[in-house]
Amino acid sequence: MSTNEVHRSRAYTTTVAVSLSRLITCSKSRHFVVGLCFFAAIVTLSNDVFCQSYPNKTIRIVTTGTGGGSDFAARLIAGGLSGRLGQQVVVENRSAGILPAEIVSKATPDGYTLVLYASSLWIVPLLQNVSFDPIKDFSPITLALATPNVVAVNSILPVKSIGELIVFAKSRPGQLNYGSSGTGSANHLAGELFKSMAGVDLIRINYKNVSESVKDLIAGQVHIMFINAPTVMPHVTSGKLRVLAVASTKPSPLVPDLPTVSASGLAGYESVSTFCMFAPASTPESIIRRLNREIVDYINLEDVKNRLFKAGIEVVGSSPGELAELMKSDMNKFGKIIKDAGIRAD
Repeated sequence: MSTNEVHRSRAYTTTVAVSLSRLITCSKSRHFVVGLCFFAAIVTLSNDVFCQSYPNKTIRIVTTGTGGGSDFAARLIAGGLSGRLGQQVVVENRSAGILPAEIVSKATPDGYTLVLYASSLWIVPLLQNVSFDPIKDFSPITLALATPNVVAVNSILPVKSIGELIVFAKSRPGQLNYGSSGTGSANHLAGELFKSMAGVDLIRINYKNVSESVKDLIAGQVHIMFINAPTVMPHVTSGKLRVLAVASTKPSPLVPDLPTVSASGLAGYESVSTFCMFAPASTPESIIRRLNREIVDYINLEDVKNRLFKAGIEVVGSSPGELAELMKSDMNKFGKIIKDAGIRAD
């Protein structure tokens, strides 16, 4: 920050402090409402003027390790933001788990440290103790991108729809299994949600990684998986696997011929891998709005959408409020699933 900016910031802080003092003085008078409005106007003005210089230095996006979906999404968005904001935007990869969220939850709320994360940001705290609160410690910017899961089965399983799968599973309680990677992972919770909503008894088989579980699904040792569409579609094309439905609430252009699970007998069922952008809590609203606008506009460019589509990723581009509502809804829904199933992180 330059010397002039420092002086302006101090001047605005002094003005706000004086205004607050005057407001307290008149709080018992009939002019309280007028004073309150004046104070709000001063705070808004100081915030907007302070943010006019944003950004004036490098912005970093913290995400998980290199090579994954979050890394791909973060680098694509960083490249777009660099040009649109006129400042370098870099991606900082950290180990998988809660570390990226921990870093950003403690960062200065000035718009220069962001995190791109999956829904695990608000699901992990339901499974284990963490140092941050997903609601209180972050300012949602946008649910930028998503990849829907599909319900995939081994091709020898005699079912071709969600309805047939439910009937088949109910006739064989405890005899069918589903594969998942990691306790509390998206495909684990998708399986438990399916069990709860369909009223079926499936046995979970836990794998260290997705590739191992897919290999066993093809071999017939695993019967069902709730998994990202791009991971299994090549095996569907070759006839080794069958997909019954897509787990997004609406039909997906990634798998246009598939019905949704929700429309196939389990109304409201949803399992989607998300890529969401957050800033630390208390980041100025004007910065949040700017980042939301730039990110959403960029990912909706036709060439960007095409590039994402080829990678099996759909553009969402939600508002900050819509992301906040999704977080609360997911925490309520999966909080119950986690509690009822007695799931705790390994």
